[in-house]
Amino acid sequence: MNQVEKERSVARERILDAAYELFSREGVNAVGVDTVVARSGSGKMTLYRHFKSKEALVRAFLERREDLWTKQWFEAALTDGDKSAEERLLTVFDAFDSWFRKPDFEGCSFINSLLEGRETESIRSAAAQHLANIRNILERFAREAGLIDVERFARAWHVLMKGAIVARHEGQLDAALEAKSTARLILGSWPRSRAAAAGS
Repeated sequence: MNQVEKERSVARERILDAAYELFSREGVNAVGVDTVVARSGSGKMTLYRHFKSKEALVRAFLERREDLWTKQWFEAALTDGDKSAEERLLTVFDAFDSWFRKPDFEGCSFINSLLEGRETESIRSAAAQHLANIRNILERFAREAGLIDVERFARAWHVLMKGAIVARHEGQLDAALEAKSTARLILGSWPRSRAAAAGS
């Protein structure tokens, strides 16, 4: 990478870092390009050189969010330590409980962008895909736990997760723990494959 390419890469990261901070806390609709430019210390032409439009910047933000939140935090929390697949599924709500109690809790950027981007199909589709990627993680653990109909299970589990996030926005700090109690009931009654049932 030559010096010009390095400078371009640094400028792109500076813009994306500023957008990440602003979009995750204030939403994609509330933050304009001028605000991102001011926060990043870059010019508007520099922003549009790296991101063709605000939509492109939002999509890049969602990709960064998936890397930092979904992969590096959420999935890592589930896979940390020696747990069974069922325990990993329940760990979702332990992780959420810690997240919910942070004073700078910002909510789910995928849900927020999905709702805010309802008039912008590319943003709505991107947000929906990032949410689907979370369900893919849940499906994997459900399959490892020997559950059947893992797609339906992942949808049900995800509904609990999203509901807990909304409840937290309402001010319910223990929303994740309440959701975990319900999750235990769902997990305990969910049909399992014959092999899994025989081994339990």
